[in-house]
Amino acid sequence: MEVLAQDLPPRVRIHEVGARDGLQNEKTVVPTEVKAEFVHRLAAAGLTTIEATSFVHPKWVPQLADAEQLFPQLEDVQGAGVALPVLVPNERGLDRAVALGARRIAVFGSATETFARRNLNRTVDESLAMFEPVVARAKDDKVHVRGYLSMCFGDPWEGPVPVHQVVRVAKALMDLGCDELSLGDTIGVATPGHVQALLAQLNEEGVPTSAIGVHFHDTYGQALANTLAALQHGVTTVDASAGGLGGCPYAKSATGNLATEDLVWMLHGLGIETGVDLGLLTATSVWMAERLGRPSPSRTVRALSHKE
Repeated sequence: MEVLAQDLPPRVRIHEVGARDGLQNEKTVVPTEVKAEFVHRLAAAGLTTIEATSFVHPKWVPQLADAEQLFPQLEDVQGAGVALPVLVPNERGLDRAVALGARRIAVFGSATETFARRNLNRTVDESLAMFEPVVARAKDDKVHVRGYLSMCFGDPWEGPVPVHQVVRVAKALMDLGCDELSLGDTIGVATPGHVQALLAQLNEEGVPTSAIGVHFHDTYGQALANTLAALQHGVTTVDASAGGLGGCPYAKSATGNLATEDLVWMLHGLGIETGVDLGLLTATSVWMAERLGRPSPSRTVRALSHKE
């Protein structure tokens, strides 16, 4: 029985990250054609925002070295109205993405100094300075910009991250001109109370809930609980990865992303619309798991596929 719970949004936009964040850690390079079919299948399942790839230097993320070959194979998906954001680390990445027709980009920042140095080889403030011309040029070209902020709740080297520290960097990203902010629980240590405290403080400092998305990892089994806490606060954009693919290559304690199927099962049970066909999505994750040579970690995928 599906009944819309009180004080929850009627609809949630799922920001699907499986094709980029989900695949970037895979040791074996996934063929470009498989990635393209993955995105097409995700779109056919009803997902309207699918993060396609990353225009980073191939040395850093070899799995996504085929961005130039992949993105043109997705023209029909973008033409059908599906948003295909791509990650860009700097102006060179922006040039490559825009040249291929990308209309939505994302930059990837850190709330902590240690992770900023390990991931971007810069301090937090130096990374913000690097993003400034990227965001400015994108906005001049009317390209939508998402700002990812990692380590919003805990850092494997620095421990718990104070709310005020996260808010400072979040505000800085928004002040650069980002349209949207994704709060990342990179190592999966967030709890619902911490989530609501951070969201409340961001609101107090002028960052509207409408501009915020959440990106949870399930290390401690809290991803769905944290998502529900964010929904209760009014958040309507939730990041998830089909089949629960992915982690973080620069934080070894990071486990997989929240599985899109687990999220959809919960949202539909709450009477919240997503536009996603859970059966088609599950079949897509089973298909991709077969190509990766291992079962999906998503509980919902396992439960539904075992019924067949």
